[in-house]
Amino acid sequence: MLKSAFILGCAITSAVASGLLVARFEGFRPASEETATVVHLDASQSVSASPSTIRGVTAIPKAADGHFWAEARVNTTTVKFLVDTGASVVALTPQDARRLGVDMNALVYDQSVTTASGKTEAARIVIDRMQIGQSQMEDVEALVIPDGLSTSLLGMSYLGRLSRFEATKGSLILHP
Repeated sequence: MLKSAFILGCAITSAVASGLLVARFEGFRPASEETATVVHLDASQSVSASPSTIRGVTAIPKAADGHFWAEARVNTTTVKFLVDTGASVVALTPQDARRLGVDMNALVYDQSVTTASGKTEAARIVIDRMQIGQSQMEDVEALVIPDGLSTSLLGMSYLGRLSRFEATKGSLILHP
């Protein structure tokens, strides 16, 4: 029951936020001298990038599954994230954390979190450098969540540090 209420709350919040962002984005038309970075990632999880730049703006197209999937450069490794504005922080699966070189034996699971699968404990880490398209952040707070995640999540500890982000019908626009 709690899981269903949480999912419903996230869906309603996302719908309202998306509607507000779409309304703001309707008047956006980039100038011809600007360029944009477009990152293509479909629901089958194959990646193809077609970069062009608009003053550092990055557009992430909506995948066939209705979600926004972002490919990020985390330190020196590429990680695929599900964009989740309902996640307070970037959340990593243990598999992605290992690929990033995190010493899994040194992690301290002392952060209580609630995922779609229920309550669990997570370990706090700090990502040195994280980049999506033209948007780069340093010292990004993240959690390694051992159970309940099928994919890593791009949460507000990254998104909230952008100057803004906007959702349209077909894209999520990141402004550094």
